[in-house]
Amino acid sequence: MFDAELETWLRFSLISGLGVRSQLLLLRALGEPAAIFAASRAELKGLVSPVLGDAIINAAQRLDYPELKATMDWLEDENHVLLTLNDVRYPSQLLSLPDPPTLLYAKGDLNLLKKPALSIVGSRNSTPQGVTNAQAFAQHLSGGGLCIVSGLASGIDAAAHRGGLVGQGSSIAVIGTGLDRIYPASNRDLAHQLAKEGLILSEFALGSPPLAGHFPQRNRIIAALGLGCLVVEAALGSGSLITARQAVDIGREVFAIPGSIHSPLAKGCHALIKNGAKLVESADDILAELCFGNDLFTVPTVAKNQVEQSGSDLAIWDVLGWDPIDLETLIEKTGLTNAALCEILLGLELEGKLASLPGGRYQRIGGGV
Repeated sequence: MFDAELETWLRFSLISGLGVRSQLLLLRALGEPAAIFAASRAELKGLVSPVLGDAIINAAQRLDYPELKATMDWLEDENHVLLTLNDVRYPSQLLSLPDPPTLLYAKGDLNLLKKPALSIVGSRNSTPQGVTNAQAFAQHLSGGGLCIVSGLASGIDAAAHRGGLVGQGSSIAVIGTGLDRIYPASNRDLAHQLAKEGLILSEFALGSPPLAGHFPQRNRIIAALGLGCLVVEAALGSGSLITARQAVDIGREVFAIPGSIHSPLAKGCHALIKNGAKLVESADDILAELCFGNDLFTVPTVAKNQVEQSGSDLAIWDVLGWDPIDLETLIEKTGLTNAALCEILLGLELEGKLASLPGGRYQRIGGGV
């Protein structure tokens, strides 16, 4: 069904060169997009540059507008929605931002925007343990009703979404492209699942490519949607630290999982902890900090040793510790032969309790054998 008001908002958002801050300036000064399009050059001159003033007037009068038509056609799908700043469904959490998006493209379950949420971010080039942590934390939190928000990137983001989709809280992805594009392509199946069982959001027009500048911009939305932000793994200079800083700027809690002092992907988390982020070792640490009742979050636990293990298995597990270790060191510390050790390591790897790393190294990815 044609919606003239929505079309005007969309036309306003598609003006080339008119960024979010300029859009907000115009909206505060003149009112809704219809009033902005009705303004004279003299009225616009005091608010934006002459070039942008001309662009606004041209956009109001433009008849041949393929991008506009393509988006209105996209809205014919009942699962596709545009949320404007004056829409009652627009997430109020974003209003704590100095530059909330004036328009959001959405695909999926809008009811998730009403749920309490936690943002989970981290490295694209994550370790096996980091992926395990992200998914486990997300599943535990979602199982109690917290919606998991992340950015659909490889590594930690993808793991957080998968964990969130398992629980009743489900998951929201905020992406840095148009909703008709999936980046990275390896997350296509996950994106389809999110569209069916969760929610995908973007402030970027359909067809927008994965430009480098889009991702820091979308991070502020990830930060604002959550009650807090959990950083699982991050190198110094990581985009995840940008999200954490944005969360702090708008009064959100920041949590970080510590790691090995030898891991570059732990240094970002350690820097956050040094600067006031809450060190967390379990999802319950986050729930306690956010003051959620323990009775609300009941997640079944698995006993640490449900199956009988051989003495050799347990000896290897103790030697493995939590840092990556090479085969030669394992042989030296366990006293086992190469053949016996490799057989046990293969068994642990097939059970999903051990990861084989580049350079012939191994690392635990579970709490115990």
